[in-house]
Amino acid sequence: MFVLGIDPGLSRCGYGCVEHGRKPRAVAAGVIRTDSTLDRPTRLLEVQREIKALISELRPEVVAIERVLFQQNALTAMSVGMVSGIIMVEAVSAGCSVVEYSPNEVKQAVAGWGGADKEEVGQMVQTLLGLPQRLKPADVADAVAVALCHLAHAPSRRSVGGRSVGGRSVEGRSVEGRSVGARR
Repeated sequence: MFVLGIDPGLSRCGYGCVEHGRKPRAVAAGVIRTDSTLDRPTRLLEVQREIKALISELRPEVVAIERVLFQQNALTAMSVGMVSGIIMVEAVSAGCSVVEYSPNEVKQAVAGWGGADKEEVGQMVQTLLGLPQRLKPADVADAVAVALCHLAHAPSRRSVGGRSVGGRSVEGRSVEGRSVGARR
C-alpha cells in the first residue's frame, strides 16, 4: 500500500509517500511551493496542478492530510483549508481514499506523544524510515509523518472513497533509490 501524506499549505505544501511493508519505506517526499507575489486563486491552481500530477505519478491508495484545527491568523487558516479541499477533491477524483489526522494524532503516532515539537517529529521520521539524514524543510518531514500516522492507524481508521492502485516515483533527491525532492 502506498500512502501519500500531505502537510497542506499555500506557500509550502509538504508531501511524502510511504510504502507499507514489514518496515515502512519512503518512496518520495518534497514540497510544493507557490509564489507569494501571485494572487490566491492562481496559487491554488498551481497547488491543484501539482497535487494532481503527484497523485498521477505516485498512484497512492490513500491520501492522508493533516487537519488544521487552529491558526492564529484567520487568512492563513482559510488558505490552508482551501488547499486541503483541493487535495481531497483531486484524491477522490483519482480514486484514492482520503483520511484526515489532527496534528496531535500525527505527533502521538510518530513521536509517542502529542506535544512533540518539529525537531522530535523530524528525528523520529528519520529513525522510523532509516534515512541517512533528516528531511527538510519541516513541511516534508511533517507530511511523511502524516503518512506514517495513517499506517499506524489504518486497521482501525475509516476512510472515504477509493480504489487500489500501484506506485511510481517523482523527480528529486533519492531516498532508498526512489525520488525525493521539491516540485516547482
